[in-house]
Amino acid sequence: MIAKTFFGFEEVLAKELRNLGAERVQIGTRMVSFYGDKGFMYKANLCLRTALKILKPIKTKKVYNEKSLYDFIYKVDWDQFMDANDTFAINATVNSTIFKHSHYVALKSKDAIVDKFRNETGKRPKVDTDRPDIQINIHIQQDTCTISLDSSGGSLHHRGYRTATNIAPINEVLAAGLLLLSGWDGQCDFVDPMCGSGTLAIEAAMIACNIPANLNRKEFAFERWLDWDLDLFELIEKSVLNKTRDFHYSIKGYDKAPSAVRKAVDNVKNANLDDFVSISNANFFEGTKEDKEKPLHMVFNPPYGERLELNEEEFYSEIGDTLKKEYPNTQAWFITSNIEALKFVGLRPSRKIKVFNGKLESRLVKYEMYAGSKKAKYQEKKK
Repeated sequence: MIAKTFFGFEEVLAKELRNLGAERVQIGTRMVSFYGDKGFMYKANLCLRTALKILKPIKTKKVYNEKSLYDFIYKVDWDQFMDANDTFAINATVNSTIFKHSHYVALKSKDAIVDKFRNETGKRPKVDTDRPDIQINIHIQQDTCTISLDSSGGSLHHRGYRTATNIAPINEVLAAGLLLLSGWDGQCDFVDPMCGSGTLAIEAAMIACNIPANLNRKEFAFERWLDWDLDLFELIEKSVLNKTRDFHYSIKGYDKAPSAVRKAVDNVKNANLDDFVSISNANFFEGTKEDKEKPLHMVFNPPYGERLELNEEEFYSEIGDTLKKEYPNTQAWFITSNIEALKFVGLRPSRKIKVFNGKLESRLVKYEMYAGSKKAKYQEKKK
């Protein structure tokens, strides 16, 4: 199978897969391939935090022109996967000098499937791009064509808990990936001081309690497959829910916009995480850390030029000043696409990780705020 992800999260996804029990895990670009049975496919869709889709390849072959593509698609035993009364949709991705247009590849593939059913049964399956019974993925890399079934359906970032959002909300898979890259494991208090619609705080709670990422999702594509096994799915769901764990710290989200706070509160409630996540109306720049002695893990997604008009120099220097003065003993991480503006923070990041927020090249940066000076901390360690 193939798990698709965002650039920069391949290693994190591979680790997730290994922890779940996947076999022969191999990292690619924006994807990780692995082996597992039907039950594992169900489990991967339910549990993986950094996967966007789980594809199940069914055939691979070299294709050299549109006729060989058509013939290859036509010869597949489609009645193993669907019947003439089913609806289907095709998504094509192409990186080839022979085939230039993914839309054209999708159309030729659709023609081959429809012709096959019409010639053999006298009926033709219909295309439904909104809610098809079977979603088919055609991937052409130079002259190699892979046909896969999409077991997820809509992207797995649609967790099912977020009904209310603000301007440019952070994608749920991106949020989970940033948290895992930051090393968040639920072993201390957590704060998102610019929480928007609450996505980072919600994903942080799900990681801390080991709650399956897509537990709240309404449907997966595999539920419409001919071999759908409800009993097996319920068994898998029960087994992963048995692995949830207690959480003995706090997770808080702040935002200065009352409208954002209302949306975040709704989303936390939808995710059934009211017991773990508290959201409040507060301005990060006017607040302070509640307990300066306790370790704190902070991850946030500050507003930036594409979302809100702001004075970047003033804004980023205020982030640095607030962290320095008010947040000792804190691991602070944030993502920004404004890489130039990082110099205004006035602190040296201990890590910078290249990621993408949508199409925007960004950096996830880490600032380690020590209680007292870093030098004093180092000398204390040496004693």
